[in-house]
This record gives sequence, C-alpha cells and structure tokens, in this order.
Amino acid sequence: MVIPFVNSILSWFLKKRKHQIELFLKYPVDVQNELLFRLVDAAKNTEFGLQYNFDTISNYEDFSKQIPIQKYESIEPLIERCRKGEQNLFWPSKIKWFAKSSGTTNAKSKYIPVSEEAIEYCHFKAGKDMLCLYINNNEETELFKGKGLRLGGSSDLYEDNDSFFGDLSAIIIENMPFWADFSSAPRQETALMSEWETKMEAIIEETINENITSLVGVPSWMLVLLNRVLEKTGKENILQVWPNLEVYFHGGVNFNPYREQFKKLIPKTDFRYYETYNASEGFFAIQDRNDSEELLLMLDYGIFYEFIPMDSYDGENSVAIPLAEVKKDVNYAIVITTNGGLWRYLIGDTVKFTSLSPYRVKITGRTKHHINVFGEELIIENAEESLRLACEKTNAAVTDYTVGPIFMNGEKKGGHEWIIEFSKAPENLDSFTTLLDNALKSLNSDYEAKRYNNMTLQMPVVHKAKEGLFYNWLKEKGKLGGQHKVPRLSNEREFVEELLQL
Repeated sequence: MVIPFVNSILSWFLKKRKHQIELFLKYPVDVQNELLFRLVDAAKNTEFGLQYNFDTISNYEDFSKQIPIQKYESIEPLIERCRKGEQNLFWPSKIKWFAKSSGTTNAKSKYIPVSEEAIEYCHFKAGKDMLCLYINNNEETELFKGKGLRLGGSSDLYEDNDSFFGDLSAIIIENMPFWADFSSAPRQETALMSEWETKMEAIIEETINENITSLVGVPSWMLVLLNRVLEKTGKENILQVWPNLEVYFHGGVNFNPYREQFKKLIPKTDFRYYETYNASEGFFAIQDRNDSEELLLMLDYGIFYEFIPMDSYDGENSVAIPLAEVKKDVNYAIVITTNGGLWRYLIGDTVKFTSLSPYRVKITGRTKHHINVFGEELIIENAEESLRLACEKTNAAVTDYTVGPIFMNGEKKGGHEWIIEFSKAPENLDSFTTLLDNALKSLNSDYEAKRYNNMTLQMPVVHKAKEGLFYNWLKEKGKLGGQHKVPRLSNEREFVEELLQL
C-alpha cells in the first residue's frame, strides 16, 4: 500500500499538470502550429529533412506541399536501415526501440520507431494525464492507496544490431521509472512474460491478494483475465476479490459490446470506465469527463495532426486538412507527424469530431476495416451500434464477432455474413438477425438503399460461433493478448472462411 503522504504528493503532482492541459484547450491551433515547427526544425538536418527541404518550410502550406502523405510501405526502407544501426535518418536523436505491430490482418510485421522523446513526452506523459484527468474529476479517489493491474501483450523483447523490438507495452514497461513499479501489478518480470497463458496464471497468483484499485488493458483480454480470477477464487464477482476497485482504463477496441459483461463482473453503481486512444505510433486521446463516450484530443504530446475526409479518401494521394479546418460529425482518416520520426503518416484509423471547443473525438473505425463491396459503406461504428441495439432487445451479450461479404453469383444476391460468439446467446437467432438488419438500415442510409426489396443485398446471414472460437483462432496465429484483436469488418472473405473451417 502506498503510504498516505506519497498518495498526497502524487495527487498534487498530477493536478498540477491540469494547468498545462488548459493551455492547449484555450489555444489549440497555436499549440499545434508551434509544435509542427519544432518538429520540422528538429529534423531539418536528418536524411529525410534534407530530402524534403525542411529548412524552406515556413508555414503549413509549405509543409503539406513538400512532404507526401505516407503509408508504412513508403518509409519501410528507412526504418529497416535504422533497425540495422543507421541514425539521423528521419529523427535526430538515437532510435533503438521499435514497436512491433502487425494486427490480425497482415502477416507482415511493422516496426514503428519509438524515440526517447516519444517514450517520455508522449506515452509516459499520457499515462500521467490519464490519472490526472481522472483524479481531477473524482476528488474522493483512493486510487493510490492500492495498485493498478496492468495487462499488456505477450511481450518478448528482441535485440538486433543494437536495436530492440517488441510489443509497445513491453517497451513502455522496460523504460518505466523504478517508482512506477511500486504502484503497479504484476511485477515487471511477470508483465514481460512472453507465453500468454502462463503469464495469465502468474498475474492471477500475484494479484488476487493485492489491494487492486484500478485495471488497465484491452477489454477483450481483460474479460478473459477477470473470468479466470473468478474461476480461481470461486467468488461471484470481482469486488469480492478486490473490494476497493474503482476504475477501469480501457482502449484498443470499442467498449460497447463488452460494457454489460463488465457491469455484471463489477456490480458497483459508481464504478468508473475511462477510455484511452493509443497505438504503437503514439498516444492520441483520453476521456476527460466521467461517464462520457468522447475523447479529448491531446495536442501537446509531440504529435501534429491532419485529417482526410473519408468521402474523398484516396490513400497517399489524399488531400489532408489541419485541425483548424475540421468539422463536426464528418468521418476523417488521421494523418500524424510525430517526435518519433513519422512524417505525414497514415495510421489507418478514422474518427469523428463530437466537439470543436475543445476538440473531442469518437473512434469510428479503420480505413481498411469496412465493407463497401456493394456501395453500402458499412463502417465499424454502424456495426457496433447495431449489435448493441439487437443485444439490448434480445437480452444477449457478444464476446467477439467478424463480418465479411457474400459475393454475388449469377442471380444470387450479395449480402453480409456475420460470425458472432455470444457470452449470452439470444433465444431466437432469426429474430436477432432481423433486429440487427433493421438497426443497420436505421443507422446507414446506403445500407438501407441496397437492402430495399432485397435489390442488391439480401438479409444478413448470422452464425452463432462455438465458445472460444475467436480465442483459439488468435492462438493458432500466435496472436494472444495485448493489442492483438479480431478484425471486425473486411471486404474479403478470408477471415470468415478461416473461422467457418474452425
């Protein structure tokens, strides 16, 4: 247990940061512009900076004209050279850490450069801000009287040519200040264990007798851990194991399909859920108010933001706009320039702004993860909300799901094929399917038009998956834990076919 005076010092320190946050809330565009020119100036003598004449960039227009928008494949040769030991290629300070990121859709791994500045002024700063915003909203918190249970990925770190690569959570844990370990569980060596299922058991053994006051991790994997805690202890709910638990900091996947399951596991009316938005490329946004589904875009983490309206999205050929020009309720792809050496980089995520003063966002999906085989423009936001509505009306609960297209064949109409693993299945799957279809039509006019009289799209096909299907599929691919997640929507049938075979 952290002694009371340490608790007071930590609270004071974190509250102090609130004044810096208020600066970018008041002057968001100024803060972003100043940041952009600091990044350009810092990297003007790198190989990338010389190639694109950074020393001639004097405003945003110069920046956007001289530097192309880029996907990973465009910068991979520079990253590979950096991994082999060359420096000053795209960022001036030495880069020895690389976050290995592949997701589930691409067998080929990406190695995202993580500079010392990104660790210190982005990821660590965000971790402190997450706590800062929470304690400022919850004055009576006793968070620091106990420990935070952190659930990272299967986190082996590998060394190659004096550079290190692994899961981002492993890099963060490896670089944590010594005092952070006192307030976290499990121990660093357990958190960094590589074999996921062995690590789960070790985490449970280490934490069931601790005073755990907060949880941090991806919802799908946290559910697995909490259910195993109940199996191990024989308790009915998590509060019987950790009675002082008060908040869950989550991110990585949409929380709505999991919300009701967490409420059953943690039956506490004033329990808090705080969402974060981060990736290997950086930490972007944090929920800044209790009981909100909007995330505050953090503007002083060494990340300059641009946005591409999805109705004109064309990959690297797109035209981006700066923060000052965004509008509410438009679906945008995010482009970032960072203090890790990523320049006008497409991270593949899409967001909508829910507020422009301050700038708050909701994550709507991925640029690749949508279905538009028939012009229906189905995005993850539509799918998640439709599932929620269908579950609400049938008293069902979803563990995982994926959706793929049914292609037209002769006179056979097209459609969508859903594979859904329920933790609580609906009594009648046909009724559930109808409710799901109706919800999709109410939320997406393009989908509704294609479904009219079954003109282009037939009724969705929904399969009830056997228990553990998605877990076993990810295990088979060596993708258990951490940031690994099931691809929700795809324009191809690859994932649906693999799962149907299992």
